[in-house]
Amino acid sequence: MTTSFELKRRVEELLNEEVGTIYGDAPHRVALVYPSPYRVGMSSLGYQSIYRVLNEREDVVCERSFLPDDPEEYRVSQTPLFTYESETPVGDCDVVAFSFSYEVEIVGLLTCLELAGLPLRQKDRGANWPLVVVGGPITFSNPLPVGPFADVMVMGEGEELVHLVLDWWKDTEDREAFLRDIAMVPGIYVPSIHGETLRAVAQARDEYLPAYSPIVTPNTELSSMHLVENARGCHRGCTFCVMRRTTNGGMRAVATERVLQTIPDHVERVGLVGAATSDHPEILDIMGAIVDGGRQVSLSSLRADRLDDDFVGILASGGARTLTVASDGTSQRMRDFARKGIKEKHLRRCAELVRDHKMRLLKLYMVFAYPGETMEDIEEMIEFLRELSKICKVALGLSPLVAKKNTPLDGSPFEDQKVIQERVKKVHRELGGLVDIRATSARWAWIEYELAQGGFDMADAAEEAYEKGGGYGAWKRAIKRHRSGPAPLAKVGHKLRQGAMLPEEMRTR
Repeated sequence: MTTSFELKRRVEELLNEEVGTIYGDAPHRVALVYPSPYRVGMSSLGYQSIYRVLNEREDVVCERSFLPDDPEEYRVSQTPLFTYESETPVGDCDVVAFSFSYEVEIVGLLTCLELAGLPLRQKDRGANWPLVVVGGPITFSNPLPVGPFADVMVMGEGEELVHLVLDWWKDTEDREAFLRDIAMVPGIYVPSIHGETLRAVAQARDEYLPAYSPIVTPNTELSSMHLVENARGCHRGCTFCVMRRTTNGGMRAVATERVLQTIPDHVERVGLVGAATSDHPEILDIMGAIVDGGRQVSLSSLRADRLDDDFVGILASGGARTLTVASDGTSQRMRDFARKGIKEKHLRRCAELVRDHKMRLLKLYMVFAYPGETMEDIEEMIEFLRELSKICKVALGLSPLVAKKNTPLDGSPFEDQKVIQERVKKVHRELGGLVDIRATSARWAWIEYELAQGGFDMADAAEEAYEKGGGYGAWKRAIKRHRSGPAPLAKVGHKLRQGAMLPEEMRTR
């Protein structure tokens, strides 16, 4: 049997390989929890950035915790979930804050609450329990399914609002009064008070940009990489995407010098992160400066229509061996439907650039199963991929459309799973020997869809599925038992005006 000592020793081994870990002591302790394992959580720029921002305070120490790789080891050994930096039980912290990115991570959130010894439901936590705060990318779309498990949600960009939540919480002696007061702050959603009526998302002032990671570690999906955003948001209008031009002011480019100033001397790899990294007006200058400094560079999102010989040449010089772009439509008709703005000529040019710069692979991400898509659209994709595979090696990632709140496709039905599976099988039959094909599970995409479109009813479903083991069968039965219809709002509201996040009198409560 794995012991508590062995579990803590594994964490110490991870810490020993980190550079930039923040240790400290302060009157108030925040456990920043990621509801997926360490390898995933430490690849999250938002998670790392909030960790850094909170530790810049003198009165607060913020320590990390993650969903264990094997939660059962913690249960059997009776080890409470603990923070990495000081091994403090998460349940003993003043605040337990979750960074929540992806709908099906809700099971990880419930697991972490259980392992921390906290009641799962907000209504069951009384005066002496830690404050449970939820924030992260999910708040831009639909956080309602996690609502009944949270005391407070920070909607949208949290770098500024999280300070106010902490300031008010550490000074309060009355939990219920705190919730009533904080519920009046724009950008704060208190599910027990607001019900299923979401609040507008907040926008942090530009002085808080860019987000960047303080810790570099080899034990992540983005191994030994410093992460920094060169732009926040996006100025394009893809119909399936939450982070589009109408979301929180569109794209806000960060000055080149501010991006470069975040890079520590010891870093050898830099990842530029954002919804539209390649659209930055000075992207070549940023990439060039990184590579000229002897570092490797990669980007989280590449637009096929932005790539040319100079761009890919810098990427290749910076160590890139794979060019990853999104087609997000099986045919030109579907790309036009998604307002992607990408043509076959752009994707063909990407393949030629991979070949010309002796890169290893062109990786295409493809959203399929849009409303109105037919097998003819799939066949057009197959023929085009045959053409590309003659130019360079190609990998294809297939993901069925999961319609999200706060997008033009909100409310679009999820395609029949049998139809999805038939289309994936056809792609494998036709391209299996030519293209490396990875397809998202239709079953789990359907669960994601139900959560993305759901309300508090999906909190009930999630708790039941969790109690029944979290497998697909448990989810299917729980969703069908508890589904009461789509979430009540198609939109989460307009963004708050920058610089007007809350009245001055509320800042100084």
